[in-house]
Amino acid sequence: MAVLSSSIHTLRPRNAAAAIIAAGAATALLYYGRTFFITLIIAIVIAFILDPFVGLTMRLRLPRAVASFLVCALALLILYMVGLGFYTQFADLYRKLPAYSQRIGELVDSVTVKLEGMERSTYRLLVPKKMQRQEQAAEPAPPPAKRETRRRAAETPPPITPPAIQEVRILPDRSPVVDYFYSHLGLVYQVMLMASFVPFLVYFMLSWRDHLHRSFLQLFEGQARLVAGNSLEGIASMVRAFVVGNFVLGLLLAAVSSFLFWIFRLPYPLLLGPLSGFVSLVPYIGLPLAMIPPLFGALTVYKAAAGYLLIGTTVAMLHLLALNLFYPKLVGSRVHLNPLVVTVALMIWGVLWGTAGLVLAIPLTAGIKAVCDNVASLQPYGRLLGD
Repeated sequence: MAVLSSSIHTLRPRNAAAAIIAAGAATALLYYGRTFFITLIIAIVIAFILDPFVGLTMRLRLPRAVASFLVCALALLILYMVGLGFYTQFADLYRKLPAYSQRIGELVDSVTVKLEGMERSTYRLLVPKKMQRQEQAAEPAPPPAKRETRRRAAETPPPITPPAIQEVRILPDRSPVVDYFYSHLGLVYQVMLMASFVPFLVYFMLSWRDHLHRSFLQLFEGQARLVAGNSLEGIASMVRAFVVGNFVLGLLLAAVSSFLFWIFRLPYPLLLGPLSGFVSLVPYIGLPLAMIPPLFGALTVYKAAAGYLLIGTTVAMLHLLALNLFYPKLVGSRVHLNPLVVTVALMIWGVLWGTAGLVLAIPLTAGIKAVCDNVASLQPYGRLLGD
């Protein structure tokens, strides 16, 4: 009995050490291979979304490869048309950037003047008048000789001398955008390279869907095969519900925001509305991000602070209404994650993958929960993650 207990105590530290090493290796792999994993996960999510449309197209008695090609081509065409519309709006906005920069400079100068006035008013209010008079009297006055020298220098005009010829070399300065591009050239190239694989990955995942599904299930035997199939179907349905729910909610916010911005006489409402509506869905930081586009567009329209206050209040009300009324019905009812887990997941995936981690944190965590719910030994962890 003593030998058995000693062997158990010996195995536990080894198992704990192995688990810590495995967790560290997995974290390092996810961090250093983040571009590859983000690309693969985005392709899988898009494939899950487009798979029902491929099934509908196959009802026309088309092969899966042809149906997948048609669906992918239609999706790329829609993405191209939307991108072209945004490009025209951005191009027009880029031509008017000097007016916005001038307005920003005026606002900065106005704020600076007001802060200086507040500082002087606070000084007069808090510092006794007697001390103020003493400080003014303590300022040294220039001596008479120096005053006379200054007077003569002011009366005597300086001699006219030809200016010295200096060598001038004109060096073209690179714009901040170009500097940023050059400093992040390697990262931009890597992202563009991985993004170019997304259409091909999506097409092959859709066209070879039956083969991949069947081959994946053949990796398991008996009851484990049924568990794997249920887990895969749970992940697919959850991803569809999450992405479609967010997309529908984003479209609703974009339409309402564009209409309100048009009423407020903001420029480019068809650009500012979708930007504000969709970035509003980013967890926790969506509200300040949603305020940036309309407040920027209002720089050349409103001079008083009341206009900016009205726009900010409207965007905040839309954001709170959408997240508290529509989001639980469209998205929350399918994900089933408690708020603490969502917050921790956003922190972890945000540190590992940055902005992409914030966007993918909830579907990734919900996918892990779907696996835990279908595996008997992991069901306690599923209940820990759930609501």
